[in-house]
Amino acid sequence: MSSGVCLRVLRAAGASPAASSGSWSRVRLPADPRHAPRRGLSASGRGGTMNVFNREMKKQQKQWSASLQDGHQYDYLRDEVGGRVADRVYDIVRMFPLALDIGGGKSHIAEHLSKDVVERLFLTDVSEKTLKRSRRSEIPTHHVLADEEFLPFKENTFDLVVSSLSLHWINDLPGALRQIQQVLKPDGVFIGAMVGGETLYELRCSLQLAETEREGGFSPHVSPYTAVTDLGNLLGRAGFSMLTVDVDDVQVNYPGIIEVMTDLQGMGESNCAWNRKSMLHRDTILAAEAIYKEMYGNEDGSIPATFEILYMIGWKPHESQAKPAKRGSANVSFGDLSKISQPTNTNTS
Repeated sequence: MSSGVCLRVLRAAGASPAASSGSWSRVRLPADPRHAPRRGLSASGRGGTMNVFNREMKKQQKQWSASLQDGHQYDYLRDEVGGRVADRVYDIVRMFPLALDIGGGKSHIAEHLSKDVVERLFLTDVSEKTLKRSRRSEIPTHHVLADEEFLPFKENTFDLVVSSLSLHWINDLPGALRQIQQVLKPDGVFIGAMVGGETLYELRCSLQLAETEREGGFSPHVSPYTAVTDLGNLLGRAGFSMLTVDVDDVQVNYPGIIEVMTDLQGMGESNCAWNRKSMLHRDTILAAEAIYKEMYGNEDGSIPATFEILYMIGWKPHESQAKPAKRGSANVSFGDLSKISQPTNTNTS
C-alpha cells in the first residue's frame, strides 16, 4: 500500500451555481427525508445488514445531477479517477473479451479504454438519466439499469469488472464484493476505486465546530467512509486472491465552502446517510466558512477539499495462479539469513 501523488485542481470562482446566487437564509440538501423510505435493515434480507444509506435518495441525487444542462463541469473528479482506473487496466497485459463497469455513470472509465483491451462492455448504473448521458466509446457497450447491490448477471460471466467512485454508497459492501467475485470468470480480475478514509475532513471538521458553537451540538453532514486498513480484509473475505490496495489523495481548491457543497451536489455526491441533518442554518454556514479558511485556507484565499481515493485489485482464484508456499516449508531460517547478512571482519595488517 502506497500513497500517491497529490493532484491539485482549482475550481474557478463563479463556476458553480451557488457562487452567483442571491441572498439566502439556509441551504437544503437535495432530497427531503419525509419522502424517503424508512430506515432499518437492508431490503436484501441478509441477516443483520444495516441500511446506513438511503439508496432511493442516492438514486434521486444522481438523477438530478444527470439532468443538469451544465453537468459536465462537475465531472472533473470522476474523469480523473476513471483515467487512473483505466491505467491499472492497461498495466495488465491481457485482452478482456467481456467487461463489466459497475456504477459506470457516464463511461468515465470506458472513454479511456480501447477495443484492443476490452472487446465488449456492460455498463450499469442505478440512474437511468445518467446512463442516457453516457459518453461515446469505441468499445461496443450495453447499458443496464441496475443497483450496485444486486447485480443481475450469472456467475462466471466476465473477464474484467471495474468500478469507479460508486461502491462507497453501498450498504452491504462485503456482499457487493462477493457478488463481483461471483460474476467474474476464474482468473478474472476486479479493479475498483472508491472514496474512503479521511475524505473531506476539512469540511467535516469545519461544520462540526460551527454547529457546536452556534447550535450547541453537531450532526453528521459528511458520509461515513471505509478505512483503507479494512479494504484488504474485505476483499479477502469476498474470495479474491493476489490483492493490491493503494491510496491517492486528490486535492481540489475552491473559492469557498458554498462551492464545495454545490459541486458535491452537482456530482451526485451529497450525503444520503439516514442520520444526516437535512438543513444547514445560515449562521452555521457563515461560521463554518470562517473556520474552514482559518484552519485550512490557502494563501490565495481559496480552500482545499481532500478526496482520499482507495484503489483495489483482486483476482478470482484459478489453478494457474501463483500460490504461496505452505507454512513451514522453508529450509532457511531468518536467524541464518541474519548471520549471512552480517559483514565479515577482514584483517588488512
